[in-house]
Amino acid sequence: MKPSILVARAIFPEVLERLRQHFNVDDNPDDDTFTPAQLQARLQGKDGLFATMSERVDTQLLAACPTLKAVANMAVGYNNIDVDAATSAGVMVTNTPDVLNETTADFGWALLMAAARRITESEHWLRDGQWKKWRYDMARRWASSAWAASARQSPDARPASACR
Repeated sequence: MKPSILVARAIFPEVLERLRQHFNVDDNPDDDTFTPAQLQARLQGKDGLFATMSERVDTQLLAACPTLKAVANMAVGYNNIDVDAATSAGVMVTNTPDVLNETTADFGWALLMAAARRITESEHWLRDGQWKKWRYDMARRWASSAWAASARQSPDARPASACR
C-alpha cells in the first residue's frame, strides 16, 4: 500500500500527478488556507505533509498526528515549522533551499532600476492623467541626473550644416 500524504495547498498539476504515482494524495484543489483545526483533521492517518508557509507545524499538531513521518516544506526556510519539535517527534523536515536565489537577485535589480528611474512615481503621474503630451523637459522630470547630463551636446558634435 502507498503511503498517504496531504498536499495542503494547490500546486502545479504535473507535480500532483507525479506525487500520485508514489502516494495516496489528499489534495486541496480549492487552495483553501486551513485553520490549525482543519489541518489537524486533514492530517489524521497521513504519513506526510506537503506544506507551504501557510501551514504551522508545531508541537500541538505533531502530538495530534502520530502517524506523520515527514513534512516537505515548499519554501526556502522553516519559519512555519518547529524543527526541534519535529525532530523530537521523529518527523523528517525538508525544504527547497536556493530555489529563489536568481529570482531574488533579479527582483533586487528591478527594484534598483525602478527607484533610479522613478518608475512608480511616473506611473502614478501617468495614471493621474497628468501626462497630456510629450514635452522637452520630461527627461529632467523623470530621468536620473546622470541620464539627463548625458543628453547634453557631445563635445564631438558637429553643427547640422556640417552633416550635409
